Amino acid sequence: MELGWLVCGTAVLLLLHVLMELSPAVNFALRIGFYCALCLVSSALAAAACLLVNGGRTVKNMRIIKAVVKTFKYFFGLRFEVKGLENFEVEGPAIIVSNHQSILDMMGLMEVLPDNCVQVGKKELMYTGTVGLIIYLGGVIFINRKKTSSAKMVMAEVAKTMAADNLKVWVYPEGTRNCTGDLLPFKKGAFHLAVQAQVPVIPVVYSSFTSFYNPKTNLFTSGKIKVEVLPPIETKGLTSDDVTDLTDRCFHTMRETLFRLSGRPS
Repeated sequence: MELGWLVCGTAVLLLLHVLMELSPAVNFALRIGFYCALCLVSSALAAAACLLVNGGRTVKNMRIIKAVVKTFKYFFGLRFEVKGLENFEVEGPAIIVSNHQSILDMMGLMEVLPDNCVQVGKKELMYTGTVGLIIYLGGVIFINRKKTSSAKMVMAEVAKTMAADNLKVWVYPEGTRNCTGDLLPFKKGAFHLAVQAQVPVIPVVYSSFTSFYNPKTNLFTSGKIKVEVLPPIETKGLTSDDVTDLTDRCFHTMRETLFRLSGRPS
């Protein structure tokens, strides 16, 4: 009986391997499926560790989450080349903004995440099983994007919390995933927050994933991701009238960096 199960299991694995080699769609689906399963299982284990170590929802849990997620890259053959981490070493709170490409961004985020840093995410993430639980325990700030008034109230509270708890807040100003190799126009919420709190904006840019990850073409292979943390942009003395210029300045700086890291002309 055991030999039969072994033979059957081996045959299934061989079949999957052949299908992955012959069909990009099968390869993509299996790798994404494995990634999602890995996220769910790891989140459950990390959640237990967070509750045992820190007792509940706190930004301190991000250290545990970071340690777990940083192992994911080895499963998928991804390598990170990081520059500019010293730019996170600012006095006091800050707003960190970065480009947002795919569900794989979590690996890139945890590769460079500084201490005392929480993310802003859509409220729907709370309902993603163990993943929702672990990001809740990590202190992620949830925003209802369908209610502008609610989002503004949350961001106002974020400004107070940043100052009180000396936090850095990580925001994706594009507002949604964008795997085109370019940037979408930035929403101004993060920059209003930075000006309101009079804290610096720290741009973080990840090179394009399109050489190894593209859902439209069922591409998902190993690859290298270049990450660059850019110098902080000061906001002291700026007012709401300066938010548009600040947003545009950050957008153009990050776009030029994205093209440079991705090896494409600007």
